[in-house]
Amino acid sequence: MLGILVSLHLAWSLALSVLLTGILLLALLVLYFYNRNQFKQHIWFGLVAYVTIISLGNLTVITHNHLHKESHYTHHYDISEAQISQFQISISEVLKPNAYNRKYIANLQSINGKPVSGKVLLNSSRIDSISRYAVDDKLIVYGKLQELSRPLNPYQFDYKKYLENHHIYAQIYSNPGAISVLSTNKHSIYGYADYVRQTLNQKLKKYEFEPSELAVINALLLGQRQDIDASLYTDYVNAGAIHILAISGLHIGIILLILQGLLKPLVFAKNGHYIKAIIILIILWTYAVIAGLSPSILRAVTMFSVITVGMYLKRPYNIYNTLAISAFVLLICNPMLLFEVGFQLSYLAVIGIVAIHPLLYNKLKTRFWLPNKIISLICLSLAAQLGVFPLSIFYFHQFPGLFLLTNVVIIPLLGLILGYGLIVFLFAALDIPKSLFTDGFGEVISTMNQFFKWIGQQEAFIFRDIPSNWFLVIGFYLITLLVTQYFISKSYSRLVVALSCICLFQIGLFFTNYWYHSQNEMLVLHKSKHSIIANKQGYNLSIFHNLDTLNTISDYSISNYKVGNFIKEVRYKNLPNSYTYNNQQFLVIDSLGIYKNLTFQPDYVILSQSPKINLNRLIDSLNPKVIIADGSNYKSYIKRWAETCINRKRPFHFTGEKGAFILK
Repeated sequence: MLGILVSLHLAWSLALSVLLTGILLLALLVLYFYNRNQFKQHIWFGLVAYVTIISLGNLTVITHNHLHKESHYTHHYDISEAQISQFQISISEVLKPNAYNRKYIANLQSINGKPVSGKVLLNSSRIDSISRYAVDDKLIVYGKLQELSRPLNPYQFDYKKYLENHHIYAQIYSNPGAISVLSTNKHSIYGYADYVRQTLNQKLKKYEFEPSELAVINALLLGQRQDIDASLYTDYVNAGAIHILAISGLHIGIILLILQGLLKPLVFAKNGHYIKAIIILIILWTYAVIAGLSPSILRAVTMFSVITVGMYLKRPYNIYNTLAISAFVLLICNPMLLFEVGFQLSYLAVIGIVAIHPLLYNKLKTRFWLPNKIISLICLSLAAQLGVFPLSIFYFHQFPGLFLLTNVVIIPLLGLILGYGLIVFLFAALDIPKSLFTDGFGEVISTMNQFFKWIGQQEAFIFRDIPSNWFLVIGFYLITLLVTQYFISKSYSRLVVALSCICLFQIGLFFTNYWYHSQNEMLVLHKSKHSIIANKQGYNLSIFHNLDTLNTISDYSISNYKVGNFIKEVRYKNLPNSYTYNNQQFLVIDSLGIYKNLTFQPDYVILSQSPKINLNRLIDSLNPKVIIADGSNYKSYIKRWAETCINRKRPFHFTGEKGAFILK
């Protein structure tokens, strides 16, 4: 992992990385044979081993970088010019659609007949309800390769960086009229897996499940969350049960237990243990492929595969080593998994359970079986939450206060629900008609949805807009690690280290608070069809806007900035005609286009709501330093103003291209 992180800040060539890693591997081999017969060991073997693995991480990133391939489309097409071309693509993944487009990840195979390689994001307009594409479909698309959209406001989710971590560097916007299907034949394992999912879905529809029930069934058993509507997804998030909808270690562990029970008679046959292990591994990996091979599925199946091999070879295994092996294998295959939120949280949850659950349970357990089961579930949930809490707050800035109730109720039932669901899937595959048995599964899913909806509506127990940063995340994990180590093996030195770390963390908090309090800035945020000016003074934020009440409450550009800067108080005001910040004068010209007879000389002019003005005359009259256009203006006006400013050699800042205008 350290090697992967280091590689992001190095620009080494593939040849240099291969040479360095080869030299280190050779040195490691020599040191191994030299040291294995030495009675007194020295540090060189261990030191070279660490450096070799770091170098291997760096090499893995370089070898997986698609941009290093000569055939990559970025070497054959100028994205900045965005010329209309003919693209031949093959769909590799179907994403969740938005209100305007259906989204797909596709492999680009040729541009205007010239063979190329690389992945792109295809956005197909939702102008009809028919044109949907499946994995492995080959298409001819007429359009332009365009740059990925970067975040335009501070602390906004960087979708461009997210896609680049998946080796996607461009996107195509098109509509079904400009797309023709060449082939729908399946030619990859992912295509066949998608075909199996689609076939099962079609067969499940004869059981007449409600759309919300079918969407949850797909997520729960097949790991496909594309069809879950926003309100239902929000209910699961607010209830702290979103992990139910992502196939992870909990699901794979339950399936492993089911398989062990069903295949138990094999142990009485000759070499039955080995046959059983092979069958389990085949079924687990087949299920992982059908479910889409997400990071959580990969982590869980890899880890349980290692455990299965250990069990049936009758070798002792250590859970930390098992986790490390699974992470190592996955990161060798795809180093960018390290930056997947699901990958990070799934490993931290398991580490939290393994490290903290025994400590909590041993302190709270009783002499009675039933209370111990409940206590164990509570401790399991607490341990998992402690493992993911700092990082989940950093990413999502939200904490579900009723997560204990959610997990204590659902975890004991999840095995039964998964088993029930797998039987229903078997019935569907065998074309068994609709019955009370299948109706019962629909009722179970509906009841689960209603339960999480009720939990999610308890707003008093949902803590939102919790600020965090990397210092807090690292500090929390370091303190948790040291305190846990102290309670595992109590000693004076461990107590001193833990308390010293807490003291240093408090000092760091003081300086962090001072830094945020001392930062002041003024911003013109980007908001389509609206204008927002923000003024940050320490922990206070003033928002000048022309939003309606609903947009004011739900606007992410404001809430993201508030959370990212640890803002304590936000005041909303109407958008002014003029504004002063740090002795700098701002003039806001709205749709009325009035700017004459001013009593001050503006340093900055903000154009809002597409004013019908002659920009040349405005520059002659006011002579501003910078002209700013926000997201409320027509694109045709923006283009004309930009050309005028180029001709007049006047700085022009359009928030839709350059992002929010920030004045410190």
